[in-house]
Amino acid sequence: MSSTDLATRLAQTTLELCRIESPIGYEGPIADHVEGWALKHFRREEVFRVGHTLLLGSLEDPRPTVALIGHLDTVPMHPGDVGRAPRIEGERVHGLGASDMKGGVAVMMALAEDLQRDALPVNVAFLLYEREEGAYAESGLIPLYAKRPDLSRVKFGIAMEPTDGVVQVGCVGSMQVTVRFTGRSAHSARPWQGENAIHKAGPLLTELLGRERVEVNVAGFPFYEVMSATLAKGGRARNVVPEAFELNLNYRFAPGKSVAQAKEDVLALVAGRAEVEFTDASPSGPVAAGNPLFKQLMSLTGLPAASKQAWTDVARFGEWGVDAVNFGPGETAQAHQLHESAPIPPLAVAYEKLAAFLKGAA
Repeated sequence: MSSTDLATRLAQTTLELCRIESPIGYEGPIADHVEGWALKHFRREEVFRVGHTLLLGSLEDPRPTVALIGHLDTVPMHPGDVGRAPRIEGERVHGLGASDMKGGVAVMMALAEDLQRDALPVNVAFLLYEREEGAYAESGLIPLYAKRPDLSRVKFGIAMEPTDGVVQVGCVGSMQVTVRFTGRSAHSARPWQGENAIHKAGPLLTELLGRERVEVNVAGFPFYEVMSATLAKGGRARNVVPEAFELNLNYRFAPGKSVAQAKEDVLALVAGRAEVEFTDASPSGPVAAGNPLFKQLMSLTGLPAASKQAWTDVARFGEWGVDAVNFGPGETAQAHQLHESAPIPPLAVAYEKLAAFLKGAA
């Protein structure tokens, strides 16, 4: 099959998947579709489902197992996309999830169909799961791992998140923190009779404004630690000095730093000036630079490598003791965007690179 024909086939599969709406929490129809497809290409005992999460293949094989990993959900549809049908225009597939990451899922499905899996030097498993776009503690990987702790046998994972065709190693951790400032209400004509909680946040906000990113080098890959105020809530009337003000602080921290250490960084920044509540914490993902299969992926494909300046489930696999990287055909700039789309030619490139790796890995 020519690269052009392959790209056309992958684009059609991506379009088919985009036509099945799967916003987080509503992955049932797309999981049913993928399960029906899987039963045509895997033995029944190789199709394992928990909720709307699927593990395809065997983990009992004596060959080292490589897992291709993709999520089935998307973010909720943007109001501006309501009524816009997924479609192919020119060299792009248009539709919610095209880049993040139904194009990647289409590549996984084609590889499962085409490769003579029993003849490969590595065992290949396929993991397609629900609820990636939500809180760390609500991922569909959690109940799957509870049922299948043998996932820790995987020697190398490839999360097919959008990476613009670059192998991205590790990932930064992510922490969400509510910072509450407390004051005392008063009439806004007589503010000296109260204490303005919004004004009390001023020094911290000024420090965040001037705070430089912190570069951390891990195995030759630069990661950047940053803190950003992302939400603010306070005040109850235009003529009342507010007695309460809340900020959401998002902290992204480098591989090698634990969640406990990241919490200490936040507490040091706030320095007792406000109440701190840690509402969500996702660990950073280890850099798999020393993994032999990572080295073979790079040598067999010639792909470039870079650090992952975002969070992905590479971190969760790291918690299970599994080395993993990110590599997918989607465009990072298209993820979560109004009128999301994905380029078609990189679908074929991703397929060809992964096929070369899976056929050539020792």
